[in-house]
Amino acid sequence: MRTETGRILRLLAATYPNAGCELVHEGPFELLVATMLSAQCTDARVNLVTPRLFPRFGSPEGLLGLEEDELCDLIRDCGLYRAKARNILGTCRALLERFHGEVPRRLEELTSLPGVGRKTANVVLSNAFAVPAIAVDTHVLRVARRLGLARGDTPEKVEAELRRRIPKRLWSQAHHWLIHHGRALCHARGPECGRCPLAPCCQALVLGLVTPR
Repeated sequence: MRTETGRILRLLAATYPNAGCELVHEGPFELLVATMLSAQCTDARVNLVTPRLFPRFGSPEGLLGLEEDELCDLIRDCGLYRAKARNILGTCRALLERFHGEVPRRLEELTSLPGVGRKTANVVLSNAFAVPAIAVDTHVLRVARRLGLARGDTPEKVEAELRRRIPKRLWSQAHHWLIHHGRALCHARGPECGRCPLAPCCQALVLGLVTPR
């Protein structure tokens, strides 16, 4: 079955015209920290936690003034808080030691930071520096596979497929469209196919690979 990439992108754009980053932040450093906190956690939850951090500790120097246990207490609501605290503090040290306290603008440099993988790096590149990028989280991976935009079973494979299929000028926006669709309708369990505008071109639905709500 042939996937109509252009049609899918047009439908996503029409359905989610205001899709964008939902992590509340000011500047690249706050976005980097918020994205690190968002691993296996909702953006809504992160946005409840970051007001405890950013007004007082919104810089690498500020966060390094905290002990690891103190940072753990501040971010405990996000889950995996001890590993996240360790990585955030390690990233703050690396930023000061290697990048003059600034968040780097290259994927290779970002992914050299503790706890920063391709997804986090791509979020920062796209939203902080307007660099075309596709960050593949669980929503993007699931929706892309269901729609037939990708077949890979890892974020890296799906990212590579999406980069080939989607025009570069739309990479960042398509990332947001796919995330919003996964959150709004194309749920992991019980997707709302009956009211989904993309149902006619959804390979998973046509092939009976999903069980609609």
